[in-house]
Order: sequence, then structure tokens, then C-alpha cells
Amino acid sequence: MTDDLPEDFVVPDDLSSLDAPKGREFAVLLTQVADAEALAAACAIAELDVDAVPTPVGALAVLRDPAGDAPERAAEAISKLVSGAALVLVTRAGGQLTCVRYEGGSAQGNLPPGLVLSGAPEALEDLLTGQLTVADLPGGIASGKIGRFKAMRTLTNIARKAKKSK
Repeated sequence: MTDDLPEDFVVPDDLSSLDAPKGREFAVLLTQVADAEALAAACAIAELDVDAVPTPVGALAVLRDPAGDAPERAAEAISKLVSGAALVLVTRAGGQLTCVRYEGGSAQGNLPPGLVLSGAPEALEDLLTGQLTVADLPGGIASGKIGRFKAMRTLTNIARKAKKSK
């Protein structure tokens, strides 16, 4: 049996590298922002390329490129811009989910994925499993299609409406 193997064949000491994820396949910010347009505008100001999607519990920001440290940078930026509200960064790599809570521009610790999904909108689970794409969800807004000036106007108008309703 060993005669069938090439001479340079080596079995690694640590087998975990054989099934380690090669990179993130998906990243989404689960926010408490009520309006997807407001979230897309905030992402445009932060120069983040996301698709913002409304859900009953808050808008989702699905990153278009989850590579490298882009998800963490996005979570830091949005948690700074949306002060006073925590968000959860959910990433998927090799079938493994990682959930990290962010507030005030910094990571506050990992959360169990099962706990996050149990209270999350159904759309998040559908996106994570690949049953739906962002294009399948109604009301999606691409932050890349919003200029910075328009984003500022949008956020100003939303703030005015919020003040009037108080």
C-alpha cells in the first residue's frame, strides 16, 4: 500500500489545516437601524460597498466583498457612525459561522451563532444558507449607487423626520 504513494508525500502533524476555510464566503452586518436607506447612506459615507436590506428587526448590510479584514473594518465604521446601538458581524467561511458584537467602533466579543440566529430575521438565515440572494429580497439598496452628498441629505432628512415625530 505504501508503494502507491509518491516519495514526497507527507502527512501533516496538524490535520486541522486540511479542512480549514480558505476565506470568507459571506459577511453581513445585523443592525438595529430601522431603515435600509439610512443604513445604505451611512455605508456610503463610510465608503463601504454593501447591499442594505430591510427586515422587521433592523436592516442588514451584506458586504459585496467579504475578503481580508473588510468585514471587521465595515463593522467598526458602522458601529461608530450609528452610535448607541450595537451591531453583529456574521461571517461564513467553510460552512462555519462566526458572530462578533460591535459597539462604538470596536469588537465587544464573540456570540454563539445559534443564539444570534434564534433572534435574527428569517432573511438572514436564508442568505447564510444560500437559499436566497440579496437580489431576491425586496427593498435592497446598494450603497455604491448613493453619492456622499446624497447620503448626507438622506441622513439629514431622516434625522429631521425623527425629531418631528417626537
